[in-house]
Amino acid sequence: MSIVVRFTPASLTQEQYDESVRRLREQGLFPPDGMDYHICFGEEGRLRVSEIWDSREQWQAFGEQLMPVLADVGIEAGEPDVFEVHNLVRR
Repeated sequence: MSIVVRFTPASLTQEQYDESVRRLREQGLFPPDGMDYHICFGEEGRLRVSEIWDSREQWQAFGEQLMPVLADVGIEAGEPDVFEVHNLVRR
């Protein structure tokens, strides 16, 4: 079952976000298997990230690789909100 994951860190800058994505891509980890959508949005210093995943298991497996990168960049992701998808419509 697909899930939505919403990250709302206390603070997240464009520089931190871009650096974390760069490192993940360098390591061949991004975009990960099972991640259908990844969206970063919001105001500078208060960015948010939402993702849609094919399964909770795939998200959790990626999280084990993601968290050390975020910590190294200085991002305190906190506990994300996770929801089961009821309906998904694509254009």
